Amino acid sequence: MSLQQDGVANQANSDDSLVLLDPGTEEKRLLRKLDARILPLTCTLYLFAYLDRTNLGNARLQGLPEDALGGDPTGALFDWVNAAFYITYILFQVPWTVLSKYHSPRLWIGGSAILWGLCSTLMSTANNFPQLLVARLALGVCEAAFGPSVVLYFSFYYTKTEYGTRVAYWFGFAAVAGAFGGLLAYGIQNAEVIIAHWRLLFLLEGLPTVLLGMLCIFILPGRPESTKFLTPAERKLAIERINRGTSSDTGATVNYAHVVAAFLDWRVYVAGIIYFGLNCALGSLSAFLPTIISTMGFGSVALCQLMVVPPYAVAGLALVIFSYLSDKTRTRGLFIVAGCTFGGIGYLILLGVTHNQHVRYFSTFCVAIGTYVSIALVLAWFTHNLGSETKRATGMPLFGAIGQCGSILGSHLYPLTEGPAYRRGFGTSGSLMFLAAICALVLSASYRWENRRRDDLYGEPELDERVDTSVLADKAPSFRYIP
Repeated sequence: MSLQQDGVANQANSDDSLVLLDPGTEEKRLLRKLDARILPLTCTLYLFAYLDRTNLGNARLQGLPEDALGGDPTGALFDWVNAAFYITYILFQVPWTVLSKYHSPRLWIGGSAILWGLCSTLMSTANNFPQLLVARLALGVCEAAFGPSVVLYFSFYYTKTEYGTRVAYWFGFAAVAGAFGGLLAYGIQNAEVIIAHWRLLFLLEGLPTVLLGMLCIFILPGRPESTKFLTPAERKLAIERINRGTSSDTGATVNYAHVVAAFLDWRVYVAGIIYFGLNCALGSLSAFLPTIISTMGFGSVALCQLMVVPPYAVAGLALVIFSYLSDKTRTRGLFIVAGCTFGGIGYLILLGVTHNQHVRYFSTFCVAIGTYVSIALVLAWFTHNLGSETKRATGMPLFGAIGQCGSILGSHLYPLTEGPAYRRGFGTSGSLMFLAAICALVLSASYRWENRRRDDLYGEPELDERVDTSVLADKAPSFRYIP
């Protein structure tokens, strides 16, 4: 153990003597303090992260293919530019998230934001396909250090009954980004500017990210046992909270046995299948929803971009509501089954209804709601169920990397030559949503069965008692899964 880790451990031990006068009141006060500092920064960062990765859909309608892709009559070059982000994003998720445990969260998250903001800003200077491709590849490398690390970071401060709602707030800003991106694109489309509208779009979405990253470095709390943002009594309470039903690491450390355990856990790969189906829908939704809506005959390009806003707004509201219910009922799987099924029904409507544009537009709400609700709940589900910090740091980006392959598939399902029917795209995405629902049902049943088996063998543990997961992670006899 390093001298720094010794100091952290000694500080934690000295805090044991601190007594909270009213634990219930102090915990609520601590939670409000954490929310006020952590959520605004991380949510706003994710808003811009999602804008930066998905702004191609609006840029396409603002002339990007004509200016930088030689017209791209088949849409193939645009598909590859869109998919390039996910290639590096997939490859770097696992190593970046494991490495993040060796560094302060505020430096890691803030630094990654600065870098991806620069990548997005530089996309505005691209003049051809290779330049756009390189910028998108670099964007994927930098954002891979952000998303999974934030999900892991939340587990440092929030209990399993709070986590789902906080992830919903955070991931809900992806839906906000879809709505805000449409409004921003609408405003830019009607502005008189000296540069191409799509170039201005990249600038306005990239530069604020750099400033937010700098702010994050100075404001975001570090790990609970060492952050100066909390008082000694608050640090003691924060550490006690994150050890309810599990146990946390102390200091910057990685348990390599748990890294291996994550790669050998079959449930991680089933979660990867769920995430694959959801990201196929999400990736195609963000990149092609403006194009799909433009085929419904609603009018001008600017109006089509405005019509993108309502599905995202409703999806964001549904996401918060269902995540809150999931936290209160301490169950995730059945809500994911319902969300995936609802999204699959939306795709069936798009396939079956070809002339009633109002019904087709309604189906985009079904797809957006089902996709966003299910993705947020999958992230919250596995954060607790992997047991230890290191297994979370490995397992979550692992199934995330598998799932992001669905985004690459989704990037190639809607070529312009197949519009406006897009039967292959709607059929593939809908089938994967129903497959995700089946996998979620299997996982939920397996967790319930395993919990009952452990109850029979070892007895029922006390609710939220500390469980030592340092050796066996989620296989510890007293550990219980959230079904």
